[in-house]
Amino acid sequence: MVALVPKNDLWEKTISNIEESMARNSPIIALATEGDTEIGHYSKNVIFTPDTEPELFPFIAVVPLQLFAYYIARQRGCDIDMPRNLAKSVTVE
Repeated sequence: MVALVPKNDLWEKTISNIEESMARNSPIIALATEGDTEIGHYSKNVIFTPDTEPELFPFIAVVPLQLFAYYIARQRGCDIDMPRNLAKSVTVE
């Protein structure tokens, strides 16, 4: 499970979801903001992002998530430039 855990008003709910996944022995990768000292109790694999305004967190989080997806796909031997099951539709009016 990849969990986005910014320090905001939903932090405790997100931690609760992580704990449910931990109870089911799911591996957890957490994407958290710098300075979050508590996240280490819930995930051994933490990627820290700069602490910023909560509204900007998605823009900062997308880069490490895209890199994660890229390297996982490469390790699995997937064709990164031609993903399978990708459909393109064009509508002309």
